[in-house]
Amino acid sequence: MLVGILKEIKVKENRVCMTPTGVVTMIANGHQVLVENNAGVGSGFDNEAYIAAGATIAGTPAEVYERCEMVMHVKEPQPSEYDMLRKGQILFTYLHLAADEQQTNALLKSGATCIAYETIQKKDRSLPLLTPMSEVAGRMAVQQGAVALEATKGGLGRLLGGVPGTDPARVLVIGGGVVGTQAAKMACGLGAQVYMMDLDLDRIRYLSDIMPANCFIKMSSRQAILDLLPEVDMIVGAVLIPGTKAPYVISREDLALMKDGSVLVDVSIDQGGCFETSKPTTHEDPTYVVDGVIHYCVANIPGAVPLTSTMALTNATLSYAVQLANKGWHKACVENEELKLGLNVHDGKLVYKAVSDAFGLAYTPVEEVL
Repeated sequence: MLVGILKEIKVKENRVCMTPTGVVTMIANGHQVLVENNAGVGSGFDNEAYIAAGATIAGTPAEVYERCEMVMHVKEPQPSEYDMLRKGQILFTYLHLAADEQQTNALLKSGATCIAYETIQKKDRSLPLLTPMSEVAGRMAVQQGAVALEATKGGLGRLLGGVPGTDPARVLVIGGGVVGTQAAKMACGLGAQVYMMDLDLDRIRYLSDIMPANCFIKMSSRQAILDLLPEVDMIVGAVLIPGTKAPYVISREDLALMKDGSVLVDVSIDQGGCFETSKPTTHEDPTYVVDGVIHYCVANIPGAVPLTSTMALTNATLSYAVQLANKGWHKACVENEELKLGLNVHDGKLVYKAVSDAFGLAYTPVEEVL
């Protein structure tokens, strides 16, 4: 199979979907790889590194789309790419369709087979291709939130860990999954007083055992969140329902309870955001203010640390990409339940129910296309 590696064109997105080492593995499995010109430069991999690995360099994205049977990205295709996708082509990338009706309709129109990193799921319900980027995003969320708290950035001017004789910042993390756990660990490591909430009692017991002493685990509820809003300096939203839109856990009216200059970091923004006042931002212009509260809602947080992120992502995606190339999408999805759950769109049909529910679009059970 001819596999295409596309250059990311989302604002300030420096990751690439496959390292040169990944290319070596694809070629060892009998495939050819076409890499768009300078696709890996932002992550520290120049064209020569890919050529040395056995890839061929393409001059334009149109060439990659035109020639390749499977194309890979990190982020979702941008509007300028929609018309390049074609019937029968495999698209393998993060899609987050439940928060993007325009993209959903474009992929349906294309006739392509679209497999989403973020809905591939193991038997234990873990999300193996979302996990590495969630680990990065959780840690980065606290770093970026700490910067936003600085007075020079419009924040209330509090250092997360304080210093002797002063109080540390108080941080609330809503969601005890991978993002939330990594965010809480980072905030605790910096010396903050951290509150962490989740709805799963078994998860709460587990987190209570493993988290540092300055992390206080609570059962999440509307009232528990409201009680903490006047006290906290930063909130990290880490709410995820796989494949569907994130629910709001803080409303516009709730902001009145928060301190001026406090910070909301919405890591759920890819799935529509978990704060009512959230809207996607970019690394170029990452924050905005609503009712005195700073919002950080960058939709591709790991793109700021592309060297780490690209290697972590390739480690997770490569085995699935090899399966798709070796077997074709149909046989790979039939034989691997995890990949089957990643199938969102095929030949104009929406085969992932949470996305159809989000927009009221016609749904075709995945078994019908397999």
